[in-house]
Amino acid sequence: MSERSMRGTRLGASSLESDEGVQPAARQVIRYLCPAGHQVAVPMSVEAEVPQVWECRCGEVAVRENSGSPTQKPVKPARTHWDMLLERRTTAELEELLQERLGLLRSGALTQHRRSA
Repeated sequence: MSERSMRGTRLGASSLESDEGVQPAARQVIRYLCPAGHQVAVPMSVEAEVPQVWECRCGEVAVRENSGSPTQKPVKPARTHWDMLLERRTTAELEELLQERLGLLRSGALTQHRRSA
């Protein structure tokens, strides 16, 4: 039964459409220069927005040929644990906590507590 439904065609048959009269999109070749000395040529549509940077095959960032250095967005510094701690407590509070814990450690109360736990 499945043979009848597939009569006249074969699996993986070629498309019946032809390439006659089809005009490919206008293209331009954009060249990028890598700091490692590589040149990268990327064909793009004429209508495409061309990026200033492109990733090279070596992993470096290649810059578009005949263009100035790319404008870099300001990078927000990473928040450290210390920054997050200072959001919750003042330096005076932290100093007080430190003195309190050092007092417990010197008295031996902190060490005994850990042993029993």
